[in-house]
Amino acid sequence: MIKAGIIGGSGYTGGELIRILLNHPETEIDFVYSTTRAGKKITTAHPDLLGLTTIAFTGTVNLKVDVVFLCLGHGNSTKFLKENKFSSDTKIIDLSNDFRLHADAILEGKEFVYGLPETNKEKIKSANYIANPGCFATAIQLALLPLAKAGLLKNEIHINAVTGSTGAGVSPSDTTHFSWRNNNVSWYKPFTHQHLGEIGESLASFNTPVGELLFLPTRGNFPRGILATAYTVFDGELDEVIALYKDFYKNALFTQVADEEIHLKQVVNTNQCHIHLHKHNNRLLITSAIDNLLKGASGQAVQNMNLMFGLEERSGLNLKAAAF
Repeated sequence: MIKAGIIGGSGYTGGELIRILLNHPETEIDFVYSTTRAGKKITTAHPDLLGLTTIAFTGTVNLKVDVVFLCLGHGNSTKFLKENKFSSDTKIIDLSNDFRLHADAILEGKEFVYGLPETNKEKIKSANYIANPGCFATAIQLALLPLAKAGLLKNEIHINAVTGSTGAGVSPSDTTHFSWRNNNVSWYKPFTHQHLGEIGESLASFNTPVGELLFLPTRGNFPRGILATAYTVFDGELDEVIALYKDFYKNALFTQVADEEIHLKQVVNTNQCHIHLHKHNNRLLITSAIDNLLKGASGQAVQNMNLMFGLEERSGLNLKAAAF
């Protein structure tokens, strides 16, 4: 059994990791570290796990576990790794944005590989350190990567993506508490969202022209999931681009190109990304949908762990959508 540790286990991504790893046939949770809940049962933070585990949060770290997941706030993973020197045999999967960009990928000799399996699977298999992609970044990259590889993103790309409140983390804020978020919609960080950096680097990796990304993130009045829509000028035929996408993702176990229009409930509670293509005159509309806590965070982290340890890629991730 793979012994796994979780750093920052009281938040949403930590809770989803615990749920997946408890049901993973090849893993055993060695510890769940929390500075705020040490000594308290896991179920005090995650009551949905009542009856499934008796594990308690701990304030100590086992530096020799097989794999450790860092579910810390952005900027905190670097500090934590400098203060806690894990064994050279310990694989590290970081869910923050600390190591996603090329300029930030190396820390004290540890080189972090960008963990998007649809494009980096072979590098992930041989990696010891993974920078797990961001949730918006995952949805948008999967929507655009086939066009980038084919050199078909020469014009501006307009992107709107609506996300659930869990994307902002477990601590309530002015724009996440129920009274404000319910029956409400608003945009934020227009054209400047932090995930644009990693999206841009991935699209540029094919060395083809890429137009300006104009990204407008939107807060949705629901708890989880991301529905992203992107459109750009496209002069080809719809059948051609559908074939292009299906060929690009033919070996991607968790990314599906749908023939029918998609909606968010198809993917909530799964590690799936569903993509749909629509053409109107000379505009191509690409829609993608993911669960921000799973394919956008904890599920993709376990997918990366499976690849790193040579396990079946779907292991622990055969999850049913909450479609009704």
